[in-house]
Amino acid sequence: MTVHGNGSPEGNKFLDSEFRYTLFPVFYSLVFILGLTGNCCALFVLRKMREAKAINEIRIYMTNLTVADLLFVTALPLWISYYKERGHWAFSDALCRITGSMFFINTYCSILFLAVISFNRYWAVTQPLDAASSDHRLRGIVVSVVIWFTTLSATIPYLISPGINEHNETGAVIIRCFEGYQNETMDHKWWVAKTHFVIIGFFALVFLLVLICNLLIGRTLMLQQAKQAGRQGRRLKKHAMSMVCVVVVVFVVCFVPHHVVQGPWAMAVLELTGWEEGTRQWLNDVHQITLMLMGLNCLLDPVVYCFATRKFRRYICNRFRKLSRGRMCSRYTASTRASTDSQQHNQNLNQVQLRSVEDAPKW
Repeated sequence: MTVHGNGSPEGNKFLDSEFRYTLFPVFYSLVFILGLTGNCCALFVLRKMREAKAINEIRIYMTNLTVADLLFVTALPLWISYYKERGHWAFSDALCRITGSMFFINTYCSILFLAVISFNRYWAVTQPLDAASSDHRLRGIVVSVVIWFTTLSATIPYLISPGINEHNETGAVIIRCFEGYQNETMDHKWWVAKTHFVIIGFFALVFLLVLICNLLIGRTLMLQQAKQAGRQGRRLKKHAMSMVCVVVVVFVVCFVPHHVVQGPWAMAVLELTGWEEGTRQWLNDVHQITLMLMGLNCLLDPVVYCFATRKFRRYICNRFRKLSRGRMCSRYTASTRASTDSQQHNQNLNQVQLRSVEDAPKW
């Protein structure tokens, strides 16, 4: 058994999940296509709303959330290549650090911006007069700057430390990107584990705040049900309740499973527990599935926008109406042109027939 440069044995086995090398390239390719299309369209709509002076605090948050999603999407081709090469990083260490950081930035920017969107909607429901009297753009800008600064600051350790780990597996050198810490020293392993648990604690606190905000929104809307009589009031209540459900679903589907599994998984892959091989393998398999679920976040965020603000919904609906009218007009024009051409053809045919009759020999 060889010894690693830091004093730990080289013979520790890398805990892997073979199914990801088949599943991940297909899944991330679909996320890349759909996420790039959806978020570019969302950014276009938000830009048009800004030109129409319809931008306010929540649309500032949505724009920043879209930018975070696009950062993640643009890094996906490198991760697709990584999984197609069966976990071998064929690029530089710098690119490994950047792409890994983009994954971190997207995850926690999304979590924080969804949290402030939830708080913004709670404030709009409970303080409607204040929300209607001012757009609070400055607050939106300041909060966005704080979120980006906090997330980027937390990413610095990933950017300044080596991201790749080289391993001699089955007679070949495999270069892992942000994986393969099994041969590190115990001090470094515990540092990695503690970092994971700090992140889990941070997420739990944010998720608790999101749950409280959305539960209070739902409670307030239920209490206002009797006051908001009429068709418009019911429609607004329905959209607001839908937004509450969508935000909670995004957290429960995309983020909660990963952070529930993250702690035990880190302890398993770092070999800091006495768990048997089957338990460690099961945790690693589940962890890979939760990574896929987190990738769905950039597809679900544009859905949140549709429920978060009426002007975004209205713009999308108006565009679809114009497109459908354009198709109807084009069909009508084509039908009218075909009818005109048919009438012209019949007239020409009649003229030919008349000439034929006139030119026929007279007996």
